[in-house]
Amino acid sequence: MSLTWAELLGDEVTAADEPERTGVFARMRESLAKSRRALTEQLAEAAFDPSDGGAWERLEEALIRSDVGVPATAELVRRLELRGAGGSFEEALVEEVGSLFGGPPRLLLGRAEGGEPSVVLVVGVNGTGKTTTIGKLALKLAEHGRSVLVGAADTFRAAAEEQLEIWAERAGADVVGAPRGGDPAAVAFDALEAARARGRDVVIVDTAGRLHTQANLMAELEKVRRVISGRIDGAPHETLLVVDATTGQNGLQQARLFGDAVGVTGVALTKLDGSARGGVAIAIAVELGLPVKLVGVGEGIDDLRPFDAHDYARALLTG
Repeated sequence: MSLTWAELLGDEVTAADEPERTGVFARMRESLAKSRRALTEQLAEAAFDPSDGGAWERLEEALIRSDVGVPATAELVRRLELRGAGGSFEEALVEEVGSLFGGPPRLLLGRAEGGEPSVVLVVGVNGTGKTTTIGKLALKLAEHGRSVLVGAADTFRAAAEEQLEIWAERAGADVVGAPRGGDPAAVAFDALEAARARGRDVVIVDTAGRLHTQANLMAELEKVRRVISGRIDGAPHETLLVVDATTGQNGLQQARLFGDAVGVTGVALTKLDGSARGGVAIAIAVELGLPVKLVGVGEGIDDLRPFDAHDYARALLTG
């Protein structure tokens, strides 16, 4: 059974829920304030005028300086040129940015297919907010009727399992871990077996933060993935890479190398509220074909949201 993240987390909004949607967009707008200021300043400097022969080149430079990336910028400019000079340039830019992300990102729920739990493997470098994202996701899932088990396979960082246990207690989720220095793949195996035995809906497997350039640790991550896929057909159903938006184009390189190593299926973009480089979401979607599935727009539990491309484009470009 294929669901959007919004459906899974109960965030599908109807007309009756418009006040809530307005509040959600307000948080997105606020979180992207730094990125929006940086981008709009660049665009203002470009002084875009379609009748000016150099305007398109200045627009390209402005977008690239705002971490949108060269391929995404080229595609945006191509689409805008095809539209011609009619209508509002700002509205056209918002529409085309939103369309670059494709349709709503989807999640395959394993239990709905064959009685097995759905497995979400979460990866990323140190300091991206990975463990906090897992905790928020577990709580959101529990709030919407999914029973959750967390595999604490980060056996390297001190207090990582304890941090997860605090979130898990709030979510009513089980935690399966190991002593510090234990085998992460063994933790993943034990977590899957426990989830199957207890009839849990979703298993979220945490992993140690690692630099994408550390070959031995990336090999360890590949082993975790192999163990998961060997126990449940089609698992992990999601491999989410947590990317810190403040890292800009470095986040794009992380996504590329983690994708090569473990088959990333989507990105959770965190710390948008502290970044002037929110345009990197566009670069990730266009250059790597990776959907942004979740965004963190603050510290609160409700600030982990399913990604909405149109809201993102409006918040980034117009506010």
